[in-house]
Amino acid sequence: MEKTSVKKDIVIIGAGMAGLTAALYAGRMNLDTIVLENAIVGGQIANATGIENYPGFMKVSGHELIDTVQKQAENVGAVIDEFDVIERLELQNKVKLVETANYIYETPVIILATGMNRRKLPLAEEPKYANRGVHYCELCDGHMYQDKVIVVMGGGNAAVDAANFLTKYATKLYLIHRSQFRADEISQEKLRKNPKVDIMLDTEITKLFGDTRLRQIEILDKKNEITKRLDVDAIFVNIGVEPNVSLFKDQVKLSERGHVIAGEDCRTNVEGVFAAGDIREKEIHQLTTAASDGTTAALLAEKYISKLRGV
Repeated sequence: MEKTSVKKDIVIIGAGMAGLTAALYAGRMNLDTIVLENAIVGGQIANATGIENYPGFMKVSGHELIDTVQKQAENVGAVIDEFDVIERLELQNKVKLVETANYIYETPVIILATGMNRRKLPLAEEPKYANRGVHYCELCDGHMYQDKVIVVMGGGNAAVDAANFLTKYATKLYLIHRSQFRADEISQEKLRKNPKVDIMLDTEITKLFGDTRLRQIEILDKKNEITKRLDVDAIFVNIGVEPNVSLFKDQVKLSERGHVIAGEDCRTNVEGVFAAGDIREKEIHQLTTAASDGTTAALLAEKYISKLRGV
């Protein structure tokens, strides 16, 4: 069946904070805007249980914050198309093409806001126990382990926040990290004060055991070179993220870390293509900087479109 061609002023790829903020600003400028998201709206932040460092909120869940920004964008005319898988991108020409299962979008501007994905547990047994004891979303799957023994793997803010959240379910919780904490002191202190929690730093998980589900892990105390096994019911993995660039990695310049190279103006090396949020190579990745990127990308995209139209 022939696909329907649709013309848009701006196509935004990714519906996290950067993409939705870009949609909000683009919609307010009367630009015909669509946001394509191949998974859930909000990306990783949708799973955050308590955000306390976003201006304007003492504390807000990721879902609530994203839902608000989505409604703001939709109220000014932006269309959010969730679970619409992109099959092909062509970025090099003046008119860019975005092909999904049902449509081919033609647009002068694309804003890349695809974010990052959580890194998988680097053990050979991971596929066997994926969703059978090995998990990557505490908000989605934590409730499955009421009164169970839970491990959180990682030492950054995401890992410590996940551990603090999962203590509501666990009878015992181990936080295991191969080096020292990188999380902020407030989150660390909250975790250390919880009597359910055993923190194991300079420790690696080296092997997984179980029948059809995860039952045990092998850990290595790196300082003392001691190996032992722990009986556990689940591991929640928070060991970093990887930029989601597979759709366009051969069409725009990437840094050594795999992020899109774009300056503070969010312009990539391809005319009419902008990068916003965690996908962009920059030193700081925060919700506030994602919103800032989305704002910048949309405003400069409008200037680019006006120039094309001779306005």
